Formats: sequence, structure tokens, C-alpha cells
Amino acid sequence: MFDVLEQLGLPGVQIDTYKSELLENGSVLLPKVEISANGEDRIYSLLSTFTQDADFTYLNGIQGQFVDRTAEWSLRKEREELLEQKLRDRELIEAKSRELQNLATRLAKYLSPQIYKSIFSESEDTSHVHRRKTLNIFFSDIVQFTDLSDTLEPERLADVVNSYLSEMTNIALECGGTIDKFIGDAIMVFFGDPETEGEAEDALRCVEMAVRMQERVAQLQSKWRKKGVTNGLKVRMGIATGFCTVGNFGSDQRLDYTVLGSPVNLASRLQSVAEPNKIVMDENTFNLVETVVSADLAGEFQPRGFARPVRYYELKTLAQEARHEVQKQLSHVGKHVEVMLYDSGDIRGAIEELREIQNKFEALLAKNEKDASPP
Repeated sequence: MFDVLEQLGLPGVQIDTYKSELLENGSVLLPKVEISANGEDRIYSLLSTFTQDADFTYLNGIQGQFVDRTAEWSLRKEREELLEQKLRDRELIEAKSRELQNLATRLAKYLSPQIYKSIFSESEDTSHVHRRKTLNIFFSDIVQFTDLSDTLEPERLADVVNSYLSEMTNIALECGGTIDKFIGDAIMVFFGDPETEGEAEDALRCVEMAVRMQERVAQLQSKWRKKGVTNGLKVRMGIATGFCTVGNFGSDQRLDYTVLGSPVNLASRLQSVAEPNKIVMDENTFNLVETVVSADLAGEFQPRGFARPVRYYELKTLAQEARHEVQKQLSHVGKHVEVMLYDSGDIRGAIEELREIQNKFEALLAKNEKDASPP
């Protein structure tokens, strides 16, 4: 039998295994024996036993049976290949998913969250859909920014501008505004699309955002002076309300989700006539929020392209009750405590106060437990 296996071309290692198991166990099973015959490769299994019986001497020796399992091994090989391909496909899908997630994360920095959500939640192409809506348009600009950019080193200038834009962006998002674009140091934000709370509420949120931005700018003056902005930053802001066309505008290669209309131009012009660190609004905006704001008629002017002069108002104060209503997202009501914040810049301070309260209550709890314990 050993000679037969050698003639069939079995590897020496397989023959050695065959011999050792046969001598040790009296039987052996080789599940896969590859044999080439007539130019064809086939696979067999070999079951052999070693017998020695005085009564049946003609059976003494090594008995063996080859079973053709070519088809079975072919199916098994196909199955293994399918499993391997499935694993490769899964790894490829996971890698592509990670790439898409990273791309989406990077893309989110270039889009307002509302627009990002709208793009990734819509199953149909809405790139050519445009709407006519009443929107509140906000423009802000840093006074004498050109002089600032000429005096500061590029790295320090970028640090100051990026910190300013980051702070203003946080406030805009907290108030529900859609950030349209940054134009250098200028910011354009609009309210009323793709989400709206109603004309009056949208206008109130827009005014609230402007007030909070001015307050935050005042809080950060010392920080910016340390970075070389000797006179600090002074920001002008303008708000206009009216019918606009909103949607995707651009070419087949690049689209920009933005708004078009006279209120956009008016908000930009209002910003330019505002005094440093002041907020001005057109009459439409003032009419929507007049019950909760204190504002003075600042005058009128005729912007380029407008048929009639435009009256505008300078904001003085916003009623605290109105601010409270706008800033509901900065409140938290729990089972035992209620936390109310009126300025997102106070969040860290509020956390520290909560920690102090926690320490006091833990000390009080420990004292009560000690007093209640038996002597």
C-alpha cells in the first residue's frame, strides 16, 4: 500500500502520517488526497485499516478504500471563496463607510447644520427647488478690519478672526440661525429657512442672536487685546426682514444654498450705516419685535437700487422675558433641580457652581448620616 501511495505521487509528509497513524491506531483516514490522472486533478479520501487474524488470513495486511470527493471539495472551495469575498466586501464597505463618515464630518464644517441635515435627509435631488419666503437677514462686520489685517502677523490675525467667527457661529446656531456664509470677517445669517418658528419668533431669535453676539464680543475684548488687537474689536450689525428667494444657486459644478432679494442688500447696507458696536434694523423687523424691544428711530437713507428711502431703528435693549423665551435651549429641568442660563458664555461658570453645590450637599449628607448612626 505504501508503494501504491508513492506511485500515486502523494507527498512524503502525507505518507509518513499515514504510516504512523496506521501503526499506532490500526486505522487511518486521509480526508484529502490529491491525485493527478490523465491530466485531471481529482481529490479523494482514503480510509485504511490494518488487520491480522488467523481465521481470515486472506484479509491480513493493509486494507484501503479511495472515495472520490472531487465534487464535494469543489463546492467547499467555492464556499470558502465566497466567504472570503464576503469578508473582503465587508472590509471594503466598512472602509468606504469610514471614508464617507470622515467626509461628512469635514463637510459639516462648511455647511450650516440645518442645510447639512436637509441635504443628507432628502432622498430626492432638490438642487433645483427654490422657495419664496419671508426671511430675517443678518449681516455683521468688524470695523476697520483692513487696518487690523495690515498690522497683525498672519498667524495672529487668523487666530483672532477664527476665534471671533467660532464664538459668533456658536451663538448663531444656539439661536437657530442658518449661517449663509463668511465673507472675510463679515457674517451673513438668516432665519426662517429651512426651519421656521413663525415670522415674529424668527425675528425675535435674530435680534436675540445679535444682542448675544455683541455681549460676547464685549466679554472677549481683553483676550483679543492680549493677541495684539490694541483697540479691541468693534462690530456693526444690521437686520432686515422681507420676501426672499431661497434655494441652491450656482453652476452645474458648484452650488451655494443662499438667499436672494432686496432684504439681503438692505441688511448689508444697514450694517454699513450702523455705529460701531450697535445693532440697527429695518422697519419690518422692528414691527415684528416692537413689543419686546426698546429701539430709537435712527433716521432714514436711500440704499442704492431702492425706489424709496428706508427708515431704520437702533436697538437699545431687549426685554429679559423675551430673551428667556429665546434661550429655552439653555435651560434644564431635572427631577430635583432646575438650571436656567441666560448666556452660553456662563456655562463653565455654572458647572463650577454646580460642583460647589454638590460638595456642600455631600458634606451635609455625610453629617446627617453620622448624626443618625447609633452611638
